[in-house]
Amino acid sequence: MSANIEDQNDVPAVIAHGAEGVGLFRTEFLFINRESLPTEEEQYKVYREVAAALKPQPVIIRTLDLGGDKFSSHLQIAKEMNPFLGWRAIRFCLAQPDVFRAQLRAILRASAEGNVKLMYPMISGLDELNQANAHVEKCKAELRAENIPFNENLEIGAMIEIPSAALVAAALAKKVKFFSIGSNDLIQYTLAADRTNEKVAHLYEPTHPAILRLIKMTVDAAHANGIWVGVCGEIAGDPVLAPLLLGLGVDELSTAPSAIDTVKYIIRRVKHEETRKLADFALQSESASEIFARCVELARQTAPSLFENKA
Repeated sequence: MSANIEDQNDVPAVIAHGAEGVGLFRTEFLFINRESLPTEEEQYKVYREVAAALKPQPVIIRTLDLGGDKFSSHLQIAKEMNPFLGWRAIRFCLAQPDVFRAQLRAILRASAEGNVKLMYPMISGLDELNQANAHVEKCKAELRAENIPFNENLEIGAMIEIPSAALVAAALAKKVKFFSIGSNDLIQYTLAADRTNEKVAHLYEPTHPAILRLIKMTVDAAHANGIWVGVCGEIAGDPVLAPLLLGLGVDELSTAPSAIDTVKYIIRRVKHEETRKLADFALQSESASEIFARCVELARQTAPSLFENKA
């Protein structure tokens, strides 16, 4: 179990809840609610502080994911009709190479601590991934020329948040060391249901058969290419859904520090064979509600005290 964090102030909670490192460092929170962009040096100090505090546990830093529901006023990003489908995340970074370069250099410099990993958000296909990797290689060359230390073997991963990425996961897996499934966006993009819109909230179903098949497709493609898969969306912190994710073959769960204890509790008690049977049922089912009901049934049988306390 890893933790999702927003800045260095979350480190004490990561340690207190026994997380095995950080599976998602949301760096955009260093960019918002301020009058200017953070410099390379500012970013480096924060990334290094977190990495040093959690060594030897890994710290996975996600590159800037502005856009959608997160904006930075000083960048003057034009208002879009469909911001979740617009100029955000890796699309923004590739179009703003100076912003991207400063962050990549900061992450690379922090990687000298030895436990930093990097991942790109909202990758939709191989071209974007190749472009992003090319920027990293260029920054590496600059740092070498400047005799600035960094980890030459820095592991790079891609977030699987868009159906197209899941469908070409086999190709993406050849270019990265790990996948991190961003389930919040994967669900809303697959089901065309804005998770912030109350009118369509009932359509946002984590156990929809299409979602589970995309997750399984991603896991299978990753394992076939010798890389691991994590989930860092909200479902990773749900004790009812965690056994299903494990049954689908997910290797790592990353969630808010406060949810780690509960998820660990049920994972330690559920049997591997039970998770596999649950996943097999889910992949053969056509009903999201039936799948969810089966997940609840297994969770109640495995850890009844969780539900007694909630009641």
